[in-house]
Amino acid sequence: MTITGYLSEFSLAELFQILEQGTKSGLLTICSLLEPQAPKQGNHYIWFKQGRIVAASNTLDQQGLMRLINQRGWLGERAANRLTQNCTVGTPAGVCLKTQGALTVEQLKLLFYSQVMRQVCALFELENGWFQFDPQAPIPVAELTGLNASATEVTLAGLRALKDWSALLDKLPDPSSALVSVIHGQPQFKLSPTEWQVWEFAKGTVALGAIAKQLQISVEKVQQVAFRLTVVGLAEEVPMVSEPLVAMPDPEPLVDAPISGFGSHSAQTEAVPAGHGVSQSFLQNLVGFLKGKL
Repeated sequence: MTITGYLSEFSLAELFQILEQGTKSGLLTICSLLEPQAPKQGNHYIWFKQGRIVAASNTLDQQGLMRLINQRGWLGERAANRLTQNCTVGTPAGVCLKTQGALTVEQLKLLFYSQVMRQVCALFELENGWFQFDPQAPIPVAELTGLNASATEVTLAGLRALKDWSALLDKLPDPSSALVSVIHGQPQFKLSPTEWQVWEFAKGTVALGAIAKQLQISVEKVQQVAFRLTVVGLAEEVPMVSEPLVAMPDPEPLVDAPISGFGSHSAQTEAVPAGHGVSQSFLQNLVGFLKGKL
């Protein structure tokens, strides 16, 4: 089933979370709706396999990976295409070139970073865009390095590098709300120091604004961190519920009446002569009475 929508209603981070949790395979197309002169205009393509990102490109000509290899001066496009023709059908192009000694493991890692991490992370800045996920679209082996990354890892990297959050302002948690963990134990992937600090407050008892004061960072920064934690499935936003005030009963009026029950004394308290302090026996009896009530 093809899924379509707009990034203004459903952010890229939220979309990645759904595709990863659903272990979806297919092609995600992102079409920016910016002005023609905008640098990020055009279509962007991201391939998923069982919820993990395996490749990305801004074209569908299946030559994106070869162009990256050629740009780095490692191998000409013709030579690379000739070598890949000798590989078994279905073998990722990157693995094929590595097997024949044309590329190293480190070079494949650099290619994957440029192809996926750099290109995809830049898309988190898109405010106006249309998306479509086609689960029937084939994954082109010519674009595959053989490496992959979880959508969560790519999301965290993209949001950490994001400088302009205007596209996500409506998605940020409210400063008066709190976070609560939705997992058991510790996160399975690496968090930044600030993310760890905010994560430790994910018990639903401290508002984000109060967390910002305690950590001595801006409220906006805490909101951004909280959004990252929620969108990767570590926590969720919950409202802070104030405990209702309990009405205290009115105190009983004081009356000038004798106090009884003071040890061996009679019901009549000792009279306090005018101009004198309270008698020692009265104080002792009062202390004994209060102790008896505790």
